[in-house]
Amino acid sequence: MNNTVYVDAKMMDDQRRDRLYDGQLFVYSPKEAALQFTGFACEMICDGFNRSDPTLAQFDMPVEEFVKIFAPMKPAFIHHAKTKTLIQEMLLDFGCDMDNTYLDVPRLRAVTSDAYLTSGVGYAHHLHRDTWYSAPMCQINWWLPIFPMTSESSMAFHPVYWNQPVANGSADFNYYEWNSTSRATAAQHIKCDTRPQPKPLEPIALDPQIRLVTEPGGAILFSAAQMHSTVPNTSGRTRFSIDFRTVHLGDLWERKAAPNVDSRPVGTSLRDFMRGSDLTRLSDDIIGMYDNAPVKEGVLIYAPEQTVTALP
Repeated sequence: MNNTVYVDAKMMDDQRRDRLYDGQLFVYSPKEAALQFTGFACEMICDGFNRSDPTLAQFDMPVEEFVKIFAPMKPAFIHHAKTKTLIQEMLLDFGCDMDNTYLDVPRLRAVTSDAYLTSGVGYAHHLHRDTWYSAPMCQINWWLPIFPMTSESSMAFHPVYWNQPVANGSADFNYYEWNSTSRATAAQHIKCDTRPQPKPLEPIALDPQIRLVTEPGGAILFSAAQMHSTVPNTSGRTRFSIDFRTVHLGDLWERKAAPNVDSRPVGTSLRDFMRGSDLTRLSDDIIGMYDNAPVKEGVLIYAPEQTVTALP
């Protein structure tokens, strides 16, 4: 396949999704709505760590204190009344059809430098596809840095695996069990992370790889089927970032998506998504097309304050 990185591409969202489903990458310079989004996150992080440059906070406190500050910050950001509005404004700025574009809640991430914290709330992701974690094959990932970043604190993309299957543990991953047993315990994992996660089961090559660097408020878009990993952060600063996901209603109905070469998880994350225009959930008809899990108790939609469970 051709590996293309589109920079500030001026194309319609339908065409952009076609390229993303073909394994291409998009990077955008900061736009006003995205800057509002990262600016809001920046203010929350600075207030939480009580300093103007929280990217250096890790060097002034034990890791347990860092976790104590950042762990409650993550759900506070995710479920803040303002974050969904900021995503909606950003998607409009990127030309998305808000009646057909569905979004999930944003994640706030921290990847610390020099292996200070690599598990739990600071988990450094191994090489993986999001589709191993029950993401739909038509999911688009949106990723934004909150503070200046470098190649040494970026993500790596591994396009050689776009059409190449990798033996992995996704067949043992159940999204609803993950929601009920693993997501809420992230802050407990400080020295190591023992939560069951789908990983490669064969030797893999980290190179060749593509690293993309953008300014705060810039955006990187990629398919959930794209193989990617966290670069071991050696920059001397904690990397804070936001990511969220979207799916398109028409693509779901038409099963228009990236190819599935090796993803076999149980369950689907589609119940997490809300329509861009009014935040209503996807219909049961759509979810039924993609849900391969047996009916049993489990957390279908994860939220710290409230969970939705299946019928026993």
